Amino acid sequence: VQLVESGGDLVQPGGSLRVSCVGSGFTFSNYPMSWYRQAPGKERELVARISSGGISTDYADSVKGRFTISRDNAKNTMYLRMNSLKPEDTGVYYCARRISGTDRDWGQGTQVTVSS
Repeated sequence: VQLVESGGDLVQPGGSLRVSCVGSGFTFSNYPMSWYRQAPGKERELVARISSGGISTDYADSVKGRFTISRDNAKNTMYLRMNSLKPEDTGVYYCARRISGTDRDWGQGTQVTVSS
């Protein structure tokens, strides 16, 4: 099992960015997936989740209305579109495969920095 995140970058406040997560070594379409982030000196926090078929989504209150989680099962890829970015969105963004209610099989993360 491998999860590889990409797309992180330095973005100005108010800007937009899309990060991606490609899964391999398992049947991607069978599993719900999650995005987490970890800011310096803080614990990892859940950002968003998406069901296996992509129909159901859930977001942390801090990102509702600004972030959109999606997936393309034909490409074994999950996305997180981030709009109206704030400095407090800065952190390493990780994806995880959800198995029986537990997030596991973490990727290596991609750095998102929101700063002017």
